[in-house]
Amino acid sequence: MLKALRIYAEVLRLVRRLPKDSRPYYAKYVRENFVNYREVEVSDDQALQDLFNRAYIHSLWVLNKYSVDESAADKLKKICSG
Repeated sequence: MLKALRIYAEVLRLVRRLPKDSRPYYAKYVRENFVNYREVEVSDDQALQDLFNRAYIHSLWVLNKYSVDESAADKLKKICSG
């Protein structure tokens, strides 16, 4: 569960790199998604890894949408894959 919290915190840090007017929307979106996935079985390593990878891929998509350098998500990539 600690890994999920670290990913959540890092995604929120990435949201701060977005244009000011879009930050509230994405912060709320991130929170809602993490809350929705709290029902995932903690012992199902593959399901958790799939969710972590999805968080990384979605983060890259949003960063690209707003022309933020993908290298901003390097720390998130490390957390998700580690």
